Amino acid sequence: MPQFIFAYHGGQMPETQEEGAKLMARWEAWMAGLGDAMVNPGHPVGKSSTVSSSGVTNDGGSNPLSGFSLVQADTLDGAIEMTRGCPHLEHGTIEVAETIKM
Repeated sequence: MPQFIFAYHGGQMPETQEEGAKLMARWEAWMAGLGDAMVNPGHPVGKSSTVSSSGVTNDGGSNPLSGFSLVQADTLDGAIEMTRGCPHLEHGTIEVAETIKM
């Protein structure tokens, strides 16, 4: 079955531990709802550096990545449907792309 990466962009860190715990509970419920389709729940990521042939910039890039997950679905549309209800959509966007096996 094809696998798809969810690349999370934007969002914000909770201001308090209580808000963080509530948000984590919502993430856990959303991920549990995906069942076996969730291949790797991933992690949040820190500020990135962009490497090119002309050097390195440390500005986070034009659309900074804030985290990722890996899911399996029959189609791209099926993977996109899985993003419904994801707590990240309240403060950011999710880019969905099929991974290509080489």
